Amino acid sequence: MRKIPEITALFWIMKIFATTLGETGGDLVAQTMNLGYGTSAIIFIGFFALVVAFQLTAKKYRPWLYWTVILATSTSGTVMSDFMDRTLELGYATGSLILISILLLIFVAWYFSGESLNVNQVKTLKTEILFWTAILFSNTLGTALGDFISDSSGLGFLGGTLLITGLLAFILLARYFTKISTVFLFWAAFVLTRPFGATMGDYLWKSQAKGGLGLGSLGTSAVLACGLIILVIYSTLQPKLKEKTNQQILSDR
Repeated sequence: MRKIPEITALFWIMKIFATTLGETGGDLVAQTMNLGYGTSAIIFIGFFALVVAFQLTAKKYRPWLYWTVILATSTSGTVMSDFMDRTLELGYATGSLILISILLLIFVAWYFSGESLNVNQVKTLKTEILFWTAILFSNTLGTALGDFISDSSGLGFLGGTLLITGLLAFILLARYFTKISTVFLFWAAFVLTRPFGATMGDYLWKSQAKGGLGLGSLGTSAVLACGLIILVIYSTLQPKLKEKTNQQILSDR
């Protein structure tokens, strides 16, 4: 039974909302509430473990549950990355290289497991476990890459956001005008939407003195959460609305 949403424009919009909220939400708890990265990581990883257990035992795709797990991987990834880069003082470049290596090992293990890396084929428990493990570390990597691009490269939050937007646009064009593997392009886009959320989230909430808009982590998180909730409700109702529309068309005929 399929438990993954269809990969449409709505999916990517919701992914960006979730990953951006993951950045501002993680920073809200770790920085604004001053719980620290270690404590925040324990909290969010525990939350991820709880919701992913429900997802693994679910019998079908449930939008609210799926996107809650995505959000949990994003918040966990934010504080895990910051803990590595800042608390352990590994730095953004070293942290990114470590996480890239881990993610590649996950994909290698997935490939040699005999299961397809195509997300449309995620229909067994083994594949779903590999899928969520890859997502957790891709979102952790995305945070480290976002911080590296915006801080270490000197581009700043807005410059980093524009750079990643250009890369995502290139992937979109490659999807329709090249013969590059769609599975590869999906995962490339999936990883890149996380640093997009990281740089965009920081640009929205951080102070103007630091290169942001100064909207604050609490207010930004609240707006993003409302937007994601609206999108989840819409995606839940969408099949029923589509069915009702089709019935109306048939009755008009």
